[in-house]
Amino acid sequence: MPTAKKPASANDSQGATSERPKLLLIDGHSVAYRAFFALPAENFSTKTGQHTNAVFGFTSMLINVLRDEKPTHLGVAFDVSRKTFRSEVYTEYKANRSASPDEFKGQIDLVKEVLNALNILHVEKEGFEADDVIGTLATRAEAAGFDVLICTGDRDAFQLVSDSVTILYPRKGVSDLARMTPAAVAERYFVAPTRYPELAALVGESSDNLPGVPGVGPKTAAKWLESYDGLENLILHVNELKGKAAEAFRERVQDVERNRRINALVLDLELPLGIEDLQRRAWNREATHQLFDGLEFRVLRDRLLETLPAEDTTPEGGFEVSGTVLQPGELGAWLTAHATGVRTGIDAIGHWGSGTGDIAALALASGDGEAAYLDASELSPADENALAAWLANPEHKKAMHDAKGPLLGMWARGWDLQGLTSDTQLAAYLTRPDQRTFDLADLTIRYLKRELKVEAAAGGPELDQPALDLGDDDSGAAIAVEAAMVRASAVVDLADALDAEVEQHNGTSLLNGVELPLLRTLARMEQTGVAVDLDHLHALESE
Repeated sequence: MPTAKKPASANDSQGATSERPKLLLIDGHSVAYRAFFALPAENFSTKTGQHTNAVFGFTSMLINVLRDEKPTHLGVAFDVSRKTFRSEVYTEYKANRSASPDEFKGQIDLVKEVLNALNILHVEKEGFEADDVIGTLATRAEAAGFDVLICTGDRDAFQLVSDSVTILYPRKGVSDLARMTPAAVAERYFVAPTRYPELAALVGESSDNLPGVPGVGPKTAAKWLESYDGLENLILHVNELKGKAAEAFRERVQDVERNRRINALVLDLELPLGIEDLQRRAWNREATHQLFDGLEFRVLRDRLLETLPAEDTTPEGGFEVSGTVLQPGELGAWLTAHATGVRTGIDAIGHWGSGTGDIAALALASGDGEAAYLDASELSPADENALAAWLANPEHKKAMHDAKGPLLGMWARGWDLQGLTSDTQLAAYLTRPDQRTFDLADLTIRYLKRELKVEAAAGGPELDQPALDLGDDDSGAAIAVEAAMVRASAVVDLADALDAEVEQHNGTSLLNGVELPLLRTLARMEQTGVAVDLDHLHALESE
């Protein structure tokens, strides 16, 4: 087998500086397995029945570490199987471990899919463990002047710790990571990191089924190692030791030597990649969104978008909206100029439910790129007539997202909505009924590859589009207005994209002939309500 080398000691390394590149290495199996037991499997599963608690926990940890540590390079190592050179040396190595729970099966493959979507390289080596891969990469990176972070729940990795190599060791699940520096290792185990595997050889490691010397704990082992300057010299002078623990040690010297051979990490593996290959890369936006949709990781996706560097989260293309806040008396002219020959996206602001509602404002986005925002409380009589006529005219094509609720609000104001040629929520359902969510933001990402959001910038709120002059300095109102026009613009663009998707699924006649008319029918049913015979119900209650 390849030879095991000693990593640089704490005294051999230079202190970390902010200018040094930083490599993050993750033990994929170790972290995923800990995540599996930290999160109840019954609380994390998809509609298809696939458990995802390990994937969720791993991805959550990854996002947190990327946010907090900001590594320049990143890689994940996996075990191939339980059969390694160590199990050949000692057939009982890890033999005490039970088979993986059924709920865990398939989740490592899903973790790898997440890594692939995020363009994070992962590597494994037949006959060796993830720790050996990590040890090899960490040693090379340290020699190249990197600071190295290793996220693993395997204590064998403590032997790698130095001034420039730190272990992020899970204390509780995978959300609380202890920073194991040379000082932290010494405080907990009473030895320097380079001595840790010698201490572990004496004490044993139950998780690896490596028995230690009875009666020898970390303090005794550390005292012996310090007194004799390491395990090799300690064994040479084993007959000088006194007490029952010493007698037990003399009876088990060969076991201790075997333990030390087994827990030594291999640091010179031949790997298919080098440190330079691990530089962080832009993630595959479409693949990530599709995968997170399937895994039903909405919250994690939002956290991921917030964590990645700005250049990676910039929407692809964005929504170029030329917006106008209409003043009283301006609506009729705007509708004539922009909303008669092309489809118009509508975003309604208001409240609805229990068969009624109200419209506080509307944002309109024309297919010609122009958008407008109108406050329903400021409509002039001429505006009111123009809007009602335009909404009721079936010749003027319109698109909305989840139109049933706003329709109740329109009816409450005496308006009717005709000419609705697309409800993007319904259209998306017809193309992919198995999607977890049909939110406008998710659909915009999936079909337009653009993110629906209003960003903040220097000096206060700023938007992706030019800021609006609302006649005062109410930046919060400006954001709300701009967001409404962006949603309306997204609806009209999304409707065009979904028209093609629906057609490909042979669903156009179903959308136009069934779903859109049914939308109005359901809204009318809500508006009308259901007659209830209260006397009969009271009679039933009294029986």
